[in-house]
Amino acid sequence: MATGADVRDILELGGVESENTGTINKKDIINSDKKKSKKSSETLTFKRPEGMHREVYALLYSDKKDAPPLLPSDTTQGYRTVKAKLGSKKVRPWKWMPFTNPARKDGAMFYHWRRAAEEGKDYPFARFNKTVQVPVYSEQEYQMYLHDDAWTKAETDHLFDLARRFDLRFVVIHDRYDHQQFKKRSVEDLKERYYHICAKLANIRAAPGTDLKIPVFDAGHERRRKEQLERLYNRTPEQVAEEEYLIQELRKIETRKKEREKRTQDLQKLITAADTTTEQRRAERKAPKKKLPQKKETEKPAVPETAGIKFPDFKSAGVTLRSQRGRVDPVSTGVLHASRAKCMPAEAVYPRIRKGSSLHRKALVLWLHGVDSHNFL
Repeated sequence: MATGADVRDILELGGVESENTGTINKKDIINSDKKKSKKSSETLTFKRPEGMHREVYALLYSDKKDAPPLLPSDTTQGYRTVKAKLGSKKVRPWKWMPFTNPARKDGAMFYHWRRAAEEGKDYPFARFNKTVQVPVYSEQEYQMYLHDDAWTKAETDHLFDLARRFDLRFVVIHDRYDHQQFKKRSVEDLKERYYHICAKLANIRAAPGTDLKIPVFDAGHERRRKEQLERLYNRTPEQVAEEEYLIQELRKIETRKKEREKRTQDLQKLITAADTTTEQRRAERKAPKKKLPQKKETEKPAVPETAGIKFPDFKSAGVTLRSQRGRVDPVSTGVLHASRAKCMPAEAVYPRIRKGSSLHRKALVLWLHGVDSHNFL
């Protein structure tokens, strides 16, 4: 008959309480999954052996704690270069075949590996062979334009032949020049003769009206340059030290000169500033004092003239009499009499005039119009 221990083994249950009591509890059935995971985690943990470095132990297992493989494999790309993926196409055949280089004039035959499809094609590196176009002259052109007493035709032909062979490398041309058969020449002499002939042929063969770029070589300047270079190279250590000392002294003199010029400029600025200030003061003293602007009197509103006696106002300069100042203005007196006459009856104004007379009628008309009749009667 099965016991509780057998049931626990079948259900993979275990625990302190169940093991001690031998009975199955509710907790054992509920927590069965957790216990399984704990057991699995306990079985997957590996302990690093003592004495083994951490880096070496990390090479044995991956992050998933898998066991090391039996055979080496490369499943991850990582930092490693990707291998070429060879297709299933047919491999192109290669052949050991001869070839000639068009750049060579001797017709030498060479061999190399090449694809079978490229058989019979020109050598691909022949296009890098660049040659200098050296002009060619005829016998008639030489006799008419290129003849020179210092050079023979055979020597000129030898120079142009070497220029074609060595691509205008004049140092090599000078080394291979036949100095035994011909006159000894320097590199500058060879350059001067060659460029002189090239310029002559360009002028002769050029069409009229075309802009030519004629090469010019100054042999005298080149000789002087080389002489100076040789003198500079052949200096003794004492001469080099003396030259360095002179250069340092020259720099000191230049710095002193600049400082002196700066001080002179500063002094000149001070002098000009002082002159300007004195001139301004003199101009201020000579200039008349500016009058303060007087406030304009505000125009008073025009007041109507009141009736009354006005005396004449003598504004002009000169001597006047008191009798002239006290003389009454007849216009004002007339206005006064007229204003008063309007408020008075005609008999009061003209008491001496007899009523009914022509004079009385005239005075009455004038009185009605507001005119002083004393000036007219």
